Amino acid sequence: MQWKEISKRTVYENPWIEVSESEVLNPNGKKDVYGKVHYKKETVGIIPVTRENKTILIGQHRFPTQSYSWEIPMGGVEPEEESLIAAKRELKEETGIVADEWVELLNLETSNGITDERVKVYYCNVMRFEENRPDETENLKMQILDFDEVFKMVMNGEIVDAISVAAILKMKILFEDIRR
Repeated sequence: MQWKEISKRTVYENPWIEVSESEVLNPNGKKDVYGKVHYKKETVGIIPVTRENKTILIGQHRFPTQSYSWEIPMGGVEPEEESLIAAKRELKEETGIVADEWVELLNLETSNGITDERVKVYYCNVMRFEENRPDETENLKMQILDFDEVFKMVMNGEIVDAISVAAILKMKILFEDIRR
């Protein structure tokens, strides 16, 4: 038996998320309560790589964890927007990068026990840097590092954002396969 929703009520809502509580029958057929965070937008992430095998990280303070976080560039997909178009827009906004040879690297669910957030991550080749234009709520720092250094940051716990960790680890495996 699968989960069966009996009733649902919205506990909280804003322009980005909806938090709901559902009365359910669990897979054992017993009544239960389940909370869910619904993301109103899909998320896209980007690993831009230069000809010199460097990549770009974005640093910013994150309110939910009250900590500073180094991450791959990422953002939300607007309604009716294709995820690749959103990835190109977000990369340009946050870093000023114009890129080509876009490849979908990863499609993941961030924490499917409590949220329906879906993320697509793309790999691309950096063509040039132009002026960036981050959102007014973003106070971003950017650093350009050798990809191997970024991988080390994941391994020693300097990068802890789940989307960034998954994307960087997959990219490392692909780089290793290409070098063989």
